[in-house]
Amino acid sequence: MKQVDSSHYAFARYMSPGRWSSLWHQLDEVSRLQPQRVLEVGPGAGVFKAVAKTMGLAVETLDPDPDLQPDHVGRADALPFADASFDVCCAFQVLEHLPYPLALQAFGELARVARTHVVISLPDARPMWHYRLHLPRIGARDWLLPRPFHRPRAHVFDGEHHWELNTLEHPLPRVLDDLRRRATLLRHYRVPSHAYHHFFVFAVDRR
Repeated sequence: MKQVDSSHYAFARYMSPGRWSSLWHQLDEVSRLQPQRVLEVGPGAGVFKAVAKTMGLAVETLDPDPDLQPDHVGRADALPFADASFDVCCAFQVLEHLPYPLALQAFGELARVARTHVVISLPDARPMWHYRLHLPRIGARDWLLPRPFHRPRAHVFDGEHHWELNTLEHPLPRVLDDLRRRATLLRHYRVPSHAYHHFFVFAVDRR
């Protein structure tokens, strides 16, 4: 179901410096897997595909909204592709736009359609403090510290996000357990310069 108008993705409004930082991690994680064919579910402004093309990555996009001009129009929880159709499937800041049971179904679809890996990012509501230290001859080092005495709050649907990580109903351990039933978690982390985005890289077992 369409939640926002295509104007939501207007460059000056949507592509903040934090999103640019997150985009770097998207491209880094996918490119290091050396895929021949990539599926991006929820292309948004289309920046990932546009930049990936300059890197020699073949990306196809899917979205339920034809106004975004995706390569394929369809639902994330019912992907219109055969098993292992793409080397890598990705969905960045997308699954939270579905009710949690449908989000898990969509993640299962990503794992079904991927031949080797699934890369996603999700919004993480736990507040973090970002620190940067510049060291001589080493350069800048970043790290995140959780805010002390923080208590998770219940998430209220805001017209876009049905749920977020580290809210009262969806603590990170619960979400990890649910996702691990569908693929093997290789690593996960939050982007220091945009801690709201939490990245996950999964391997798909085709045995």
